[in-house]
Amino acid sequence: MEHPLTPDGRYMVVHGRLWRLSNPNLPAKERERLVRDLMAARREVKAAMAADDAERLATARSSVNEAKVALGERGPVWWNDGAQDFNRHLVKNTPYREWYEQLMGRQA
Repeated sequence: MEHPLTPDGRYMVVHGRLWRLSNPNLPAKERERLVRDLMAARREVKAAMAADDAERLATARSSVNEAKVALGERGPVWWNDGAQDFNRHLVKNTPYREWYEQLMGRQA
């Protein structure tokens, strides 16, 4: 499994770090639009870096962040059960540690 998903579907694990997933409750059309916006913003980041244009890069990075917030990957959490956000935390420092160690075949 390249990037395992936590049992609650809130995060994927990349190199031992949790990354928040998009809000699964977004309507499909809206999700598609937001993903297109995100990909366009990422292409603009690449172009701005290639052009060595700091102002353009800052604008592009802001657009990436806006798309990620709209998707639920950053900003306020999309779940409503009061659970803490562990986005970007190392798995070993979260309540997901035991699950991850079992998944990877290690003892807690």
